[in-house]
Amino acid sequence: NMVSSFRVSELQVLLGFAGRNKSGRKHDLLMRALHLLKSGCSPAVQIKIRELYRRRYPRTIEGLSDLSAIKPAVFNLDSSSSPVEPDLAVAGIHSLSSSSVTPQSPSSPVSSVLLQDTKPLFEMQQPSPPIPPVHPDVQLKSLPFYDVLDVLIKPTSLVQSSIQRFQEKFFIFALTPQQVREICISRDFLPGGRRDYTVQVQLRLCLAETSCPQEDNYPNSLCIKVNGKLFPLPGYAPPPKNGIEQKRPGRPLNITSLVRLSSAVPNQISISWASEIGKNYSMSVYLVRQLTSAMLLQRLKMKGIRNPDHSRALIKEKLTADPDSEIATTSLRVSLMCPV
Repeated sequence: NMVSSFRVSELQVLLGFAGRNKSGRKHDLLMRALHLLKSGCSPAVQIKIRELYRRRYPRTIEGLSDLSAIKPAVFNLDSSSSPVEPDLAVAGIHSLSSSSVTPQSPSSPVSSVLLQDTKPLFEMQQPSPPIPPVHPDVQLKSLPFYDVLDVLIKPTSLVQSSIQRFQEKFFIFALTPQQVREICISRDFLPGGRRDYTVQVQLRLCLAETSCPQEDNYPNSLCIKVNGKLFPLPGYAPPPKNGIEQKRPGRPLNITSLVRLSSAVPNQISISWASEIGKNYSMSVYLVRQLTSAMLLQRLKMKGIRNPDHSRALIKEKLTADPDSEIATTSLRVSLMCPV
C-alpha cells in the first residue's frame, strides 16, 4: 500500500536506492518496485520505503510498535553522523569533522526520555527526515577524457540548512605548492589571449545516491561562485515550460580560470540551489588532467585486440540477459560511428 501511493519521483528514488532501472513511465516504475518487494527486499530498502512514505504523508506514522525500524530515522542516535553540519568543509583539515561534536549515547538522559514516552512525542510533532551524512559514500562515474590526480574536496552533501526554498553553502579548499606548479606548467595560451589548462580544478555535482556510480546532475536554480566571481554554467538554461524550470544537462565544471593559483591563499566556492523534496545532492572537487584523443587511442592500442569470437559471445550474452523475457531479439542495427 505504501509503494502504491508513491509518485514518480518517490518511485525513482526508491529504485535508484535499490540499484534498479529508474527510467520509464509510472506504471513500469510501480511494477518494478512491487516486483522488488515480492522478491524479498533488504531491511535497508524497507527503511527507505518508510522514509519516503513519511515524507509523502508526514502526519501518518506507520508501524509505531516497530520502534527498531524507525528509531534510526527519527532519533538519529548514530554516533557516526554529526547533528550539525559545518558551513565550511575544509579539504585536508580535519578540525571540522564530526568528532568535534559529542554524540549522545543511547543511555543518556535525553534519549531515555524520548524512548520512554514515544507515542505522545509522535502525536505532538512530525518526525524530521534523517539528516544526510556530511560525507556520503558517493561514487561518481569516471570520465574518459580525464585522469584524476587528487581529491581537493571529497563528496559532501548539499544539506538544507533552513526552511527556505533557496539554499546556499560555502566550501573552502587550498592547493599545495606542487599542485599549483602542475597547473601553471600545463597552461596553454589560445588565440585571442585566452588561457587554457590541461591540468584543471574540476567541480562535480550529482545526486547523493550510494547504490551505484552517479552521473553529473545539477540541482534546480543552480548558481556557483568561485572566490566571489560568478561561474558561467555550460550550455543554456531553457525557458520555463508550463511554469516548471527545465533541467540543465549535468556535466563536470572546469573552474580553473577562477581559482587562485597560490598555495598561500585558500579558495572559496559558494553553491546556491533550490531544494527539492526527496532529492539530495552532493558536490566534490578534483584536480584532473585532461587527455587528448591521441592519448586515449594510444591507451586502447596498448590494451591489445580482443578475439572476434569473444566479442560475438559477449554480444549474444547481452542480448539474452533476461531469460524470462518473452521478446527475443533476432537482429540489431547499431551505428559504428564513434560518438566522440
